Amino acid sequence: MPQPFCDAIKLFSKEQTYPFMSNYLVYYFSPIFSFFLSLLVWISLPYFIKIYSFNLGLLFFLCCISIGVYTIIITGWSSNSNYALLGGLRAVAQTISYEVSLSLILISFIFLIISFNIYLFSLYQKYIWFIFICIPLRISWFASSLAETNRTPFDFAEGESELVSGFNVEYRRGGFALIFLSEYTRILFIRILFSLIFLGGDLTSIFFYFKLGFISFIFIVEEKIWAKNYTPLFYCY
Repeated sequence: MPQPFCDAIKLFSKEQTYPFMSNYLVYYFSPIFSFFLSLLVWISLPYFIKIYSFNLGLLFFLCCISIGVYTIIITGWSSNSNYALLGGLRAVAQTISYEVSLSLILISFIFLIISFNIYLFSLYQKYIWFIFICIPLRISWFASSLAETNRTPFDFAEGESELVSGFNVEYRRGGFALIFLSEYTRILFIRILFSLIFLGGDLTSIFFYFKLGFISFIFIVEEKIWAKNYTPLFYCY
């Protein structure tokens, strides 16, 4: 359990260096803005604190993940590295492509609950979960969320075998840590959204976190199975 904290302390205690030919201000602030956007999207969740309910939660979520594309391409461009720029272009092409499928899936649910409010998912799933009655949407959302968060086998933005590391190849110390914090914050939010949309429940129930743990387990197991058995075939194809 302390391993992530040790990694964070190690990263922030390393020596900070900057590429000589980089665009310094943009290079420095793009990881900070990326982490800010990944935290800002959490406003859309229904926290049930002081009757807090965001009526345009799904629309706000789509706006935040769309703006996040700009931070990735600016991160790769400002480094002034061919590898970083190529990784940024690949990441943007993949993210924009799968944002279309995410938007269409969310539009289907908007027609189903007649609202943009995420809180209504817990009300409409009081007797049956959407994961049982929306099986095609469940499979499509699972694949699109893997691509949106750059998980295996859609990790083209961080293709270490051909791009060294991807759009973050020139970052180290604090910038590297902020980029990965924003990425894993986005991953956790997508899994929480998956649980809310397909398994119902609210954030104040302990049962909801059991469901979230199960969804996270499914994501991790899928990544491990694919990386072990199918990644060589996928890249050969």
